[in-house]
Formats: sequence, structure tokens, C-alpha cells
Amino acid sequence: MRVKELHPLCCITLESPHALDDNKPPPQPVTNLTRSRSLPATSLTGGSNRRSLASAGSVAGILYKWTNFSKGWRSRYFLLRDGILSYSKIRRPENLNLLSSSDDVRLIGNISADRLSRMDSCSGRRKQEKSVGIVHLKVSSFRESKSDERKFYIFTATKTLHLRTDSISDRAAWLQALASAKCIFPLRSLNGDFSFTSPKDLSISTERLKKRLQEAGMNENLVKDCEQIMLSEFSEMHGQIKLLHEERTNLFDALRQLEEANLEAGAPGIHSSLGRGKYSECSTTASSDDKQEFEVVSEEDEPSFHDTKEYFNEPNIGSGSNLPNNSGYADIKRRTKLPDPAEKEKAVSLWSMIKDNVGKDLTRVCLPVYFNEPISSLQKCFEDLEYSYLLDRAYEHGKSGNGLLRALNVAAFAVSGYASTEGRHCKPFNPLLGETYEADFPEKGIRFFSEKVSHHPTVIANHCEGKGWKFWGDTNLRSKFWGRSIQVEPVGVLTLEFDDGEVFQWSKVTSTIYNIILGKLYCDHHGVMQIRGNRQYSCTLKFKEQSILERNPHQVNGFVEDVAGKKAATVFGKWDDSLYYVAGDGVSKTKVSDPASNASLLWRRTKPPPNVTRYNLTSFAITLNELTPGLKEMLPPTDSRLRPDQRHLENGEYEKANLEKQRLERRQRMSRQLQESGWRPRWFEKQGENETFKYTGGYWEARGHRKWDDCPNIFGEFTEEQLADSA
Repeated sequence: MRVKELHPLCCITLESPHALDDNKPPPQPVTNLTRSRSLPATSLTGGSNRRSLASAGSVAGILYKWTNFSKGWRSRYFLLRDGILSYSKIRRPENLNLLSSSDDVRLIGNISADRLSRMDSCSGRRKQEKSVGIVHLKVSSFRESKSDERKFYIFTATKTLHLRTDSISDRAAWLQALASAKCIFPLRSLNGDFSFTSPKDLSISTERLKKRLQEAGMNENLVKDCEQIMLSEFSEMHGQIKLLHEERTNLFDALRQLEEANLEAGAPGIHSSLGRGKYSECSTTASSDDKQEFEVVSEEDEPSFHDTKEYFNEPNIGSGSNLPNNSGYADIKRRTKLPDPAEKEKAVSLWSMIKDNVGKDLTRVCLPVYFNEPISSLQKCFEDLEYSYLLDRAYEHGKSGNGLLRALNVAAFAVSGYASTEGRHCKPFNPLLGETYEADFPEKGIRFFSEKVSHHPTVIANHCEGKGWKFWGDTNLRSKFWGRSIQVEPVGVLTLEFDDGEVFQWSKVTSTIYNIILGKLYCDHHGVMQIRGNRQYSCTLKFKEQSILERNPHQVNGFVEDVAGKKAATVFGKWDDSLYYVAGDGVSKTKVSDPASNASLLWRRTKPPPNVTRYNLTSFAITLNELTPGLKEMLPPTDSRLRPDQRHLENGEYEKANLEKQRLERRQRMSRQLQESGWRPRWFEKQGENETFKYTGGYWEARGHRKWDDCPNIFGEFTEEQLADSA
């Protein structure tokens, strides 16, 4: 008798050559892999007892599964059988063949035929039933939601299922069924008795055929011809079996590697890249037994930034500047690398820290310093000004009467701010309330200042002056963690005003970091950016969302139109590389997509720095936290460069940095109380309830006199009594 063996991880039927009856004919050649609906009881340890347990663990029902933001929650038919949870779209029962009279399946919730029919009537045209997904409980975990009594989650190494039931009792029944099924089908290694028939062990004998043909009276030549045909057919079959053997071997090698990764994830942790050449442990389990609790009060509104891979080469825009130069370090040579780390970095489990925060604002999760980069969110705002020469060009084009080229260069500037985000997987430090940052770059002709003006919600205001233009805005980033990705939604308006009165305004698009748990981390920006001008031209840019199989990611396409709605130019390129334009309307996609056509270059990102760090900072970003000679004495005590945990991290003193970060986070708890008690920003003021924070002036004048009497030492020591008084 032939025994079929099936491993619960892959649902592939295997033929065991050791179980073949010698009196039976050899097995027929197998031409493809066979999928089995359920695991035969004979393949499980325990015989009839295991069969009864398997039946008891088979349940079915309708659950609501979160799909995406456009479709939301959608009903799916779920079937739990033999340690495998499968789900598919709702069709009519007769088309699905969901249950048969011989099935011993317990139903959870309201799963009547009438309900299925009603759901089917809303699903449009019917298609042949097709399984949407399969989850193997052997390498997954699950837990209930703490915020919704009808929700629960199932975690695997590659995905997270967000599920919801109709009632509290239904959720309890599903969780009990999942727990029972996982106990019935315990973790068993793939390295068990799974044997394949090797092609070299297969042989064929023609003796019985020759004997039968001779008994039938055939001559010897005909017998030899038949024998040759038989051997030829066997040879062809042997080749097919050899290919099948190789496919199965490769498949099980891959499955073993997958299981090993999940076994590591369930115990000490799997490794997910964080930065260049460094790794951190990430556990895929989410059971409450090994859950780690973290404070979520000190960084509850901390924005999560993920930045680019920019470089610091830009055209020579001239040495002149219309800005007063009070810096005293105009001719200083800026650094090109970070200090060498004083300590060896430790690996930290990112997943074990954020796994219980799926669907929440990630800024409320307190993370160790190992996940930061040595710049603050205030300094990160200044990174958008790396290609400020585009605004200088826009100013000159406007002066000469070319409003179209001014609008095009403004669009290029808006896109260039994303170029530094590629490869930047660490988050900047969340500033303390009242923390500031200044940047005086006479060689670029710009002077920048920013301040954290609100703790709840976190709002950072900034102001920059350039050659004939001013740029300001405030930023409030709302971030959400979705299990495998982090989504950042910017809230706020950026304003650019030229000296001749022309104004452009826009808001940033959505940013998402993918493969937080498993795979290669990458950042993508997607959405529509509307750059609104108050005169002749405005611009619309679409950041295309990257798909899984995208061969040409990071695309940006758009157009500039006049006040009459007529297209004046077409814009295209990639936010991490370059941007082109073609003047006029009606340009074909073939021309637009080919930079070698009549398109003109607006902007190209600069070359990478020679000294690559694990943070993937650009050459420009490397200079942002530098304390040049004589600068420290001129800064207010609120400047980000003086923040001790950030400075220790830059120097590679990780233990000191972590201790200082924890100390400052305790102080951060005072921020909300201070804000509610009437605290006001020192250098910015909100013009109206729904207006942007604007710079009130006076900072650079105070800097010239080094008069910081009204600026508190926010990074200094504080007592527990002060903390208790603010609680």
C-alpha cells in the first residue's frame, strides 16, 4: 500500500518509496506537485487519537480582514484545518465547495447560506473560487487587540493579518480554536523523515514484456522493437522525474531555510538590516509571555523621519550674499566625515519593541538610542535646503521675466528635498520643547533657524532667508506602524516668498518605510503635491507609489499650468536622481520618459560622500551637527548641537548616549504640563488658529550680542521634585 506523507508547512504530497508494496506495480510518473486539502491522519503521530483531535480543531467562519486604506475591512471566508488557516473571498457555497457532508467542521458566528448569498450579491460577477492566502500556525503567533474587543492579530515572518469578528464571543472562540490547533500540530522540524526517490535509483526491466510477447507468437525483431520503445519511453520519464526531484529538493531547501528563520524569530530573534552593514534582532512572535513593556509617555509625539541618500555637490552660485554675516566662521572648512566610534555597536531587537504597537502612532514608542541617527528633527528640516541654489535660480528667472522657469525651479526644489531619504533607516532625535537649531551657511547664501514650538502635537517651525527669497513653514508628522511598514503623513504648509511678491505654497506627500520585519528596508514617497502660485503658474506633481515588481521606482511626473489651466510644461524624473522638463503641451509619453529627447535638466542629485557611515548621511548632513571652532560660545543653550545624547551617539559612545537619552526623556514628561501652563515659543508665533507659525525675529540680533538670558538650559540636570511638580 502506498502511504502519502504531508508536511503541515507546505501542503505538498510526497510519495514514500519505503512504503510501497513489492507486489504492486511501480508508481506512475508524477508530472507536477499535488496540493492536499488536509493532512491524512496516517501521517500524524497518534493514529486515531490524532484524527479526532484534528476534527475537533477544524473550524470555519466569516471574519473581516483589513485590506488597505481604499477598501478597508472586507469579509473573507476562513477555514482552520490541520494547523493551516486558509482564507478566500466570499462566493456562493455551491461554487466554493466550502463544506461537504463528510466534513466535521465547527462553524463560528453567523455563516448561514442566506448570509453568503447576500454577500455574493454585492460582490459583482462571480469567479471561480480561489484561495487568497494561507497561514501556517506552526510558524506564526497571534494575540487579541487591547483597544478593540472584536479584533485580533495573526503574525508571521512576512505579514500581519488584522482580523475582526462580529462579536466578543466569536473572537474568543477563534482564539481558542487557534490555540487548540497549534497544540494539536506542534512544532516539528522539516529535517524529519522526508525521503525522495532519487532518479538514479529508478530502473526498469523488460523481461516480463519480452516473455509475454514471445508467448503471443511475435518474432524476435518485433519483440526488440517493442523493447526499444519501452526503454525510450522510460528514458523520457526518467528525465521528467529527475527535474521533479531537483524542484522538490530546492523547494524543501527553501522551506528549511524559512523554518530556520522562523525558529530563530520565535527564540532569540531573526536579523533585519538597520543601516549599512549592521543588524538588529527582530522577533516575529507576539505572545504576551515574552512581551516587553516600554514607556510610551516620554516620546509620545515624536515624529518619525526616514531620509535620503544625498550628496553635497552643487553648482557654484556665487559668493555674494544679501544676508548680514554675523557668524564669524564664513571661511571655515566643513568636515567630510563623522568621528570614528569609540565603542562597538550592539544589536538591538527592534521588532520586540514595536510589535505591540501595530496600528498606533509610532512616535509614542520609546526606543533606545541605537535606532537614532546623530541629528535632530530640527536639523533634518534644514536638509531640505541642500539644493537651495534652485531657489536662487528661480529668483533670477523671475527677475528676468521668465515666470515659467521660476515655477519649474521651484518644483525641482520641492522634489529635491526627498533625495536624501534613500537608505536612511534611522530616525532623528525628537527635540525637547523649546529646543532650537541654527545654520549659517554664507557659502550657500542662506541662513536657517528652527524651533520645536509644540510638544502635543509635535510641531517644528522653521524659517530660512536666501538670495531674494524667504522660506518658512511648520511640520507635524503623524506616523503609524502597520506591522511590516511605517507610514508618515506630513501635516503643514510650506511657503516660499520672493522679494518681488510672488508666493508658492505646497505640502509634502506621504512617506512609507517598508520591510520593517523581514527583507530589505526601503523608503518610498507617494501622493500628489500641489504647488500653488499666486501669479501666473502653478504645478502639480505625482509621486508614483512603488509596487512589488516595480522596475523603475521613485518616479515623479507632473506639469506646470497657467491661470487659464493650459499646460505650459511637462515635468518628469525620479525623486532620488534627477528632474527634467519639456516646454509646451501635448508631449508624448515616449518623449517625456526619455531624458535623451528634447527634455532639459532641472536638477540632479550630487555624488555620494567618500566616507559612507552606517547612517547613510549625505555630505551635507554630516556637517549639520558639527561644532566648528568658536561656534559653541555663540550658541544658545537650547541648540541641538549641545544635546548630550546626540553628541555621544555621534562620537560612538553608545552607553553614555543611551543613559543621557533616558535622562532627557524623563525631563520630556514635563513638556505637556509646561505647554498646558501657558508656555509659548521664544522665536515663533502662530498667526491664527489654523495658520502657520511664523518667525518673529530677534534671534540673529541676540546671537550677535550673545544675549541668551531668556533661554533656559533645557539639557541640564533636573530634580525628581521638578518632575513630580510637572506631573
